[in-house]
Amino acid sequence: MATTSDSSVSFEQTDTRSDEMNSTIEQWIDDLVAGVDDAQASAEFQEWLDVQSRFHDYSYRNTLLIKRQCPEATRVAGYRTWQKEFDRHVTEGESALWIWAPIITNQCPECENSPSYHENSDCEYDETPPEEWSEGLVGFKPAPVFDVSQTEGEPLPELDTEATGDAGNLVGRLTDAADELGVTVRIVPETEWTHGEAKGICEQLSLVDMQPRVEVRDRENDADLARTLIHEYAHALLHFDVDDDIERSKREVEAEAVAYVVGRYCELDTSGSAFYLAAWKSDDPEVVRERLGRISGTAEELIDVLEESLGS
Repeated sequence: MATTSDSSVSFEQTDTRSDEMNSTIEQWIDDLVAGVDDAQASAEFQEWLDVQSRFHDYSYRNTLLIKRQCPEATRVAGYRTWQKEFDRHVTEGESALWIWAPIITNQCPECENSPSYHENSDCEYDETPPEEWSEGLVGFKPAPVFDVSQTEGEPLPELDTEATGDAGNLVGRLTDAADELGVTVRIVPETEWTHGEAKGICEQLSLVDMQPRVEVRDRENDADLARTLIHEYAHALLHFDVDDDIERSKREVEAEAVAYVVGRYCELDTSGSAFYLAAWKSDDPEVVRERLGRISGTAEELIDVLEESLGS
């Protein structure tokens, strides 16, 4: 994929400024969509996708159980699955994370119990013998699983989504812009980060104060730190009052597209956003174009704030 720090762009205060910004952002969005297409077709992404498909899609209840036992958990599998599917082994001394595993066995057509429970119940069904019953869910049992952080062995493929380049004082300018954007922001030291593998979060400050709170995990790469700040600011501006899980992937598309555009304007290489979007919405990169107006408007707002910080 081509880099995105190809040239410096400025939007001077002229009568045609808004049109120039819209035109440039639309071109950059076209570049991003093309980049997502390229990312999806790459061997790197296909390898990553193949590995992801081998992980079980846990229920909401089990996901909550996993997060309560191991908040930083990212990829979870059973002991044997780690060995057979991923050539990794659970590190000696690690404690299992416990979830509820379904019990699937022959099920009585009437009382829906397993043969042993049916035999001891009041159900009188006897039209067909238990060995001829269809299989079904008859209950749940505790089952141990382990997070990737509890294992060692062959590395899992990762997608390089980080932004690169000379960020200069961009991180400081972005944090200084928080008040104007109506956002509370904090850069959290790595040792204090409690949100697992996430690079940043956007949430309500408190039950009393409805202002969005943005927190980002500190790191050495200032360019990617700035990109994450922009991404979370976009969530604060676009999605803070939206509560719809179905829209989650599309909200991520919008936020990352804003980060791509503003990062590119700031002369960072944000081409890694294509892998980020491919991972979030791998079936339809065109959703970026569908949301162009929202992306463009938010990107322009952030660019305006950054330009004002240069002039102040």
